[in-house]
Amino acid sequence: MNRLEELLREAFPGSEVSVADRTGGGDHFQVTVASARFDGLSLVEQHRLVYDALAGPLADGTIHELQISTKGTA
Repeated sequence: MNRLEELLREAFPGSEVSVADRTGGGDHFQVTVASARFDGLSLVEQHRLVYDALAGPLADGTIHELQISTKGTA
């Protein structure tokens, strides 16, 4: 499991999480998270939680480009 997936699993325990390297270069990612934590939240709020979980890799340049797909479980 890569570092990004570990961070997302820690932030969203028991949720469905996937991380894909979109270009093979290790800095362009597609993340998908399905979590009950998103129930009742707007898409912007859901994405903000993902950004918060990945704050370290975003700040240190590990992530150059990020595509996010989120959904609640309700």
